[in-house]
Amino acid sequence: MAERPPVCDFGTPAPDFTLPATDGKTYSLADVAGEKGTLIVFICNHCPYVKAILERFIVVAQDLQNMHIGVAAISSNDVTTHPDDSFENMKAVAEEHGFPFPYLYDESQEVAKAYGAVCTPDFFGYNADLKLQYRGRLDDAGKNPAGPDTTTDLLDAMRQIARTGEGPAEQVPSMGCGIKWKAA
Repeated sequence: MAERPPVCDFGTPAPDFTLPATDGKTYSLADVAGEKGTLIVFICNHCPYVKAILERFIVVAQDLQNMHIGVAAISSNDVTTHPDDSFENMKAVAEEHGFPFPYLYDESQEVAKAYGAVCTPDFFGYNADLKLQYRGRLDDAGKNPAGPDTTTDLLDAMRQIARTGEGPAEQVPSMGCGIKWKAA
């Protein structure tokens, strides 16, 4: 069942984290933060919504990095119920797609909980002061292929954030598979 995150809670500070990445390093929020802003996105390997947007997102991530916006992806799914999302499989996906950003593993799910992530993909766009300014979608194509009239919601919002420190007032939430939480 598709999930939608809540609307942006403007000004919420980015929760700190320290997580292992598929490149063998460990990253904190400070390590991935950019001079003009930071984008944290919760994704996973198996979700059809993520698979559908992944190549488009990689292009956007490269554009953002060229604008001095830091980018990191985090996978928080329970791998006992969803083994496709294991750390080893994360490494394979990152390598196969040439991720230009760290792909981090939140095994405890504490980071996803701290951010309030609800689905994959779930985008969190922060300004240079690490205050939340965007909690919307990548674009309006969703799981469909992008066309010539596809909006560029995330890219446009992060450009605005880099320029002004503030995100757009109107945002359309992302849609995706719910985070696969561990049994209590």
